[in-house]
Amino acid sequence: MGQGAEPRRARARDGELGAAVVRAQDGDEAAFADAYRIVHPGLLGYLRGLVGEDAEDVASEAWLEIARDLGRFKGDGAGFRGWTATIARHRALDHLRRRRVRPQSSAPEQDVLDLPGPHSTHDEALESLSTERALRLVGGLPQDQAEAVLLRVVVGLDGPAAARVLGKRPGAVRTAAYRGLRRLAAQLGGEGVTDEAPRTLGEST
Repeated sequence: MGQGAEPRRARARDGELGAAVVRAQDGDEAAFADAYRIVHPGLLGYLRGLVGEDAEDVASEAWLEIARDLGRFKGDGAGFRGWTATIARHRALDHLRRRRVRPQSSAPEQDVLDLPGPHSTHDEALESLSTERALRLVGGLPQDQAEAVLLRVVVGLDGPAAARVLGKRPGAVRTAAYRGLRRLAAQLGGEGVTDEAPRTLGEST
């Protein structure tokens, strides 16, 4: 249903987000609230994949830093999503270092969409993995694959932006996301995923 297209909807709202950020930088608190509403769901999903049930606490820390440093941000709506994801990742890694645990996902409380079927295309798998239910499976991936999938699918970043968040080359992130999605598709019986898929990942649109 509708939430499968959430990453695309997030990107479609980048113009609105960019305008809200500019107003927020001028001191408009309502505009900051608008930016928060647009960005927070994806950011929280990403953090759930990294720190599990502590995601809300880490998100709160991240948003405090985002609000504090907002005046230093330069960029558009897509850039703001990447910037906030970078801050959230740093806070998550700090949290994990304190806890000395590896990134993990909790069992999310909602189960709102069907997962891809046996004949899903790679792109359909990408879209459907924005569901809460699938976050449980993402948590079982190797960390580089999990983060690449979360940033691409849940946060809705393109490949170069995800690479900047992770401090890696876009090709490495594209490969990690593709391998992660193939592994997930295999777990879901998605043998229909084809080798043509990598070009649909990690490219700016």
